Amino acid sequence: MSMGMTGSANTWTIAAARDALRKGEISAVDLTMSCLTAIDASDALNAFVHKTPELALDQARAADARIASGNAPDLCGIPLGIKDVFCTKGVPSQAASNILKGFVPEYESTVTAKLFGAGAVMLGKLNMDEFAMGSATESSCYGPAVNPWKVDDVLRTPGGSSGGSAAAVAADLCLGATGTDTGGSIRQPAAFTGTVGIKPTYGRVSRWGIVAYASSLDQAGPMGKSVRDLAIMLGAMAGHDAKDSTSADLAVPDFEAALTGDIRGKKIGIPAEYRIEGIPAEIDALWAQGREMLRDAGAEIVDISLPHAKYALPAYYVIAPAEASSNLARYDGVRYGHRAALAAGDGITDMYEKTRAEGFGPETQRRIMVGTYVLSAGFYDAYYNRARKVRALIKRDFEQAFAAGIDAILAPITPTSAFGLGEMDKASPVEVYLNDVFTVTANLAGLPGVAVPMGLDSKGLPMGLQLLGRPWDEAGLLNHAYVLERAAGFVAKPDKWW
Repeated sequence: MSMGMTGSANTWTIAAARDALRKGEISAVDLTMSCLTAIDASDALNAFVHKTPELALDQARAADARIASGNAPDLCGIPLGIKDVFCTKGVPSQAASNILKGFVPEYESTVTAKLFGAGAVMLGKLNMDEFAMGSATESSCYGPAVNPWKVDDVLRTPGGSSGGSAAAVAADLCLGATGTDTGGSIRQPAAFTGTVGIKPTYGRVSRWGIVAYASSLDQAGPMGKSVRDLAIMLGAMAGHDAKDSTSADLAVPDFEAALTGDIRGKKIGIPAEYRIEGIPAEIDALWAQGREMLRDAGAEIVDISLPHAKYALPAYYVIAPAEASSNLARYDGVRYGHRAALAAGDGITDMYEKTRAEGFGPETQRRIMVGTYVLSAGFYDAYYNRARKVRALIKRDFEQAFAAGIDAILAPITPTSAFGLGEMDKASPVEVYLNDVFTVTANLAGLPGVAVPMGLDSKGLPMGLQLLGRPWDEAGLLNHAYVLERAAGFVAKPDKWW
């Protein structure tokens, strides 16, 4: 068997499985069965929340026929997990919220339609934070997803909001997964689980059929076991879509072909503002190590300034809730999902209020209320308009860095490694929001960002770094990530306890 193919098939990379499928060393049905078996034994992780084994096997049989015909795309026969925020035809799509209980879409999101069109197999829907609001998957109506990395008796978060996606990939329940990133929700869970993930440039991947959180920030992307796998998946997910007015009409490059491993003469920016007070020594050391690895590969390391980065978190937590309050107004019990039982004499307003009070969890309620407040007549200018201006300044900081010749920016992803489930319950919401301090700038500026696992901390938990790239340069960004991945040589896997 070819390289990287030890262990049962569910542990393989997409690239290794693709080659084995083409050579006839395994069938898509057997590959899918390997994943379904792993999923059935993984309930302790609570990663898969709607399992679709019949659909998966149907798709795998069709993939085998397509591969046999000799003209199959790269993803043909590859088993994936789909975050519960993507609408999937005939399969419950709840965005982990009770308000969407019983909602089964009659249509397919553009991303899943593209993946299935490329022959990918859907194993089921993955756990997440309710409406993608959170950094720990603890706001999910299904209960929290659990990080497969366990170093003591503490159950830890796989991060959020794409926590189920990260846990499923790290535990080898699927070969890859879809995620969405509004303020770090692909990159932070990847860092917490020792996996890779990329948030593409805003507009690179269609948002059509994805349950909206903050429409000017949301972007879907792949999560996987290697940078090459991200390149393969992103190629299938990306592309123009007339159904999404914010989708860019740009050709999709061959992301895998861009992985040359050559970054000689490239300039890597190191933002001074990311050296925040109280950053753990281990993360600081990791960041220094990343700089050395890129320098050893022939890149030039350049200190840069992003002066408005310190305002990113407050701006994000005004803009995102404002957009959420507007997007989530549609969940009112009228057309689909949950409707509250009403008392005699209740009117339409009572139905709205009771339905929303029952259907939305506390974090979603908090963000709706914050968002409604910052958009209200007396406060619109003081909060929302000011945040929009700050956002423009943050975007300009990055534009100036790229104009000065910077090719990519290297930064930490998270202020800590994975924390224990329930640990943040004692913290104030603002303390919890600090998890996003390194990631939200990319969403506010619309830039691509990729997470690469770098090593284990002193507790034995994974830690990663992120690279942020020029708009539309996912190809170059993935190549930088590929260099970092090879230099770091991270191959650790969690010990199976579940």
